[in-house]
Amino acid sequence: MDIFDTTELALTRAMEGASARQAVLAGNLANANTPGYVRRDVNFAGALGQALQASDPNAALRSATFAETTDPGAVQPDGNGVDVDVESAAIAKNGMLYEALARVARSRIGIVESAIGNR
Repeated sequence: MDIFDTTELALTRAMEGASARQAVLAGNLANANTPGYVRRDVNFAGALGQALQASDPNAALRSATFAETTDPGAVQPDGNGVDVDVESAAIAKNGMLYEALARVARSRIGIVESAIGNR
């Protein structure tokens, strides 16, 4: 028997994916002036979606990997593929997603604490 249900495991993995994506997006922004830099991203939502559709979602969630992808489309004459405005917006959106996931996870933990009398 698992101590964490599928929802809790999915929340945890989604937070891990959002954290990995935030690091990659920050790296893109840090390299916005690096000639030839290829933009990177992490599509964790796709991996989580596939895991949740599996016959054993808990096992699939535990083994899901969040692959880093590249976007070879250059937007600057020096071959750099980073658009500062697009990256900034993606960082903000991903940060809000992470915060929302964290709030839901905290609420779920609060329910469990209340049920066992720790509140």
